[in-house]
Amino acid sequence: KMRLDKYLCEAGLGTRSQVKKLLKSGVVAVNGRTVLRPEQKLSETDRVEVSGKEISVSEFEYWMLNKPDGYVSATEDRTFPTVLELLPEGARGDLFPVGRLDRDTEGLLLLTNDGKLAHFLLSPRRHVDKVYYARIRGEITEAHVKAFEEGLDIGDEKRTLPAVLEILPKSREKDAGASEWESRESEDCTPEAEPEIRVTLREGRYHQVKRMFEAVGCRVMYLKRLSMGSLRLDETLAPGEARPLTEEEVKVLKEETGC
Repeated sequence: KMRLDKYLCEAGLGTRSQVKKLLKSGVVAVNGRTVLRPEQKLSETDRVEVSGKEISVSEFEYWMLNKPDGYVSATEDRTFPTVLELLPEGARGDLFPVGRLDRDTEGLLLLTNDGKLAHFLLSPRRHVDKVYYARIRGEITEAHVKAFEEGLDIGDEKRTLPAVLEILPKSREKDAGASEWESRESEDCTPEAEPEIRVTLREGRYHQVKRMFEAVGCRVMYLKRLSMGSLRLDETLAPGEARPLTEEEVKVLKEETGC
């Protein structure tokens, strides 16, 4: 049996404290009777209503967000807005971001309440590929490609795992791996002094992409995550927009992770 307050949280009606206030307001009913106690236990056959509307719980939700600049990948923050504030009103209240993108990093972010799937995607032992597009201040050469392949000393106890660094051509309209938005960025905004690259990592250390380029004497000027495992950023999502994962995307992710 599940506590009523936990049920309401998992139905996306807010945090535990928000749900308790909801109960105190007298708008929650179980089997047609108003309930004020958050600790009341529910059985599988109980019918829960809030303001006359029946509430049901799906075990897990999965959302894809095109994270914009300026938001932190956290459930709460006292200084900056969080990525959860970008989700639509109907999203569950117990979602969390799978991993972190820096506040100034854009692109793919998965939000879910499926802890098992999140653990798999983030586990250093699983070596899930994460692909990023970046603009770099400084000269990038084949020597840097080789250095990334061999692993770099970024000040941690261990060197980074081998990573794949690709130097992108200046004009990439026909590059199947580059989005229309990226090509437009390249044409309109990118100074010649900022080479464009794509890098694939198999781990997720703190500020890793930025620190790897700093280790070879360069600086990341713009960073965007394109994919994580089998999940690729939906290019129809504008920065700040989110959508639920499709059934096929969830199926492939679960097959990939064994969840």
